[in-house]
Amino acid sequence: MSDIIIALNAGSSSIKLSVCHIQPDDTVDTLLAGHTDMTGPAPHFTLRDNKGILRAEQRWNHADVPYATVLGEILKQVDSTLGVRDITAIGHRIVHGGPAHSQPEYITPALVQALAALTPLAPLHMPHNLEPIEALHTLRPDLPQVACFDTAFHHNMPFCARSFALPHSYMEAGIRRYGFHGLSYEYIVQRLRQTAPHLATGRVIAAHLGSGASLCAIDNGKSIDTTMGFSPLDGLVMSTRCGALDPAVVLYLQNNCQMDTEAVRNLLYQHSGLLALSNGLSGDIRTLLASSTPEAARAVEVFIYHITREAAAMACALGGVDALIFSGGIGENQPDIRASVVQKLGWLGLRLDAEANTKGTGCISTADSPVEIHIIPTDEDAMIALHTRDVLRSKGMWPRSGPEL
Repeated sequence: MSDIIIALNAGSSSIKLSVCHIQPDDTVDTLLAGHTDMTGPAPHFTLRDNKGILRAEQRWNHADVPYATVLGEILKQVDSTLGVRDITAIGHRIVHGGPAHSQPEYITPALVQALAALTPLAPLHMPHNLEPIEALHTLRPDLPQVACFDTAFHHNMPFCARSFALPHSYMEAGIRRYGFHGLSYEYIVQRLRQTAPHLATGRVIAAHLGSGASLCAIDNGKSIDTTMGFSPLDGLVMSTRCGALDPAVVLYLQNNCQMDTEAVRNLLYQHSGLLALSNGLSGDIRTLLASSTPEAARAVEVFIYHITREAAAMACALGGVDALIFSGGIGENQPDIRASVVQKLGWLGLRLDAEANTKGTGCISTADSPVEIHIIPTDEDAMIALHTRDVLRSKGMWPRSGPEL
């Protein structure tokens, strides 16, 4: 048997997983990647190996398939594809750890109960994060599970960065800035330690730019500030999320536009951001960049404006900057966006190597740039696998006996 960890990311519209094997040097090999689309007329699961070859597929014929049935079939397909190699544990991405959970934790019934109580802090995410945990407890009660929190990396931000100017009793009740994309930022720090240790101990602005987007100010590997706050709705303009918004707008919508809480939530999470700025054209930056409409250009302009404005704020929080890191689907794959961001931040000392930016890997700043610019493809699942291994090791449950791959 080998020590195999499944990193699971369950959301409202999909279940994503990576089947991981950790090498002695902490390199994480993704052996298989699975995706279950829950948005169509019926769930559809695919499993591919690390060369992109389809290894398994399952289509259900109706939409109301019990969650446990879907998850059970996923595990069956993974087991079958792995052959003699057994699953050791499952690590879960948990969006919100609340004020109490600042590091990965072994999942127990008491922890599940505590996390369920956090649902009001992330009502769109937590129920979907917890559902597979409860299903796996029934399907595979002997399989250890570990919770990895997307807020944990930011837990110890300075008071100035984590607090709202509200009466102290509200902070005691959990109303504070939490920050998100923490697993992504942890991975970036880990990669810097391996590839650019002089930056790992320096002042870094990390930009996780995808359909969800945020920036993080990192000093000596620690989060000092970040753009997302109480929820993943805050901060930058995103695909369909509004980003930072005057709270009075919400009051106005409720009091003057006859919108209830659910209608406001739906507007701010699903019908705002790039989609709204482009007048409904698309929330996908690729579509907007390919479009010749003024609405698309306007949406891209606002997107870049908010990134650069918040990057300046992150630089202030750090007292200077040694490197800018691009990550996430947009940050890794859109050279025009990177170029525009760097151009507007040139006053900070960023100088872009145009050819390197077009190639889109590694360091993309010029040799004489006072601030280094890098692209680091993020791997939150690798971080989940490493955290899961470490939690099991702390409990004497790792490694398991048996031959290596």
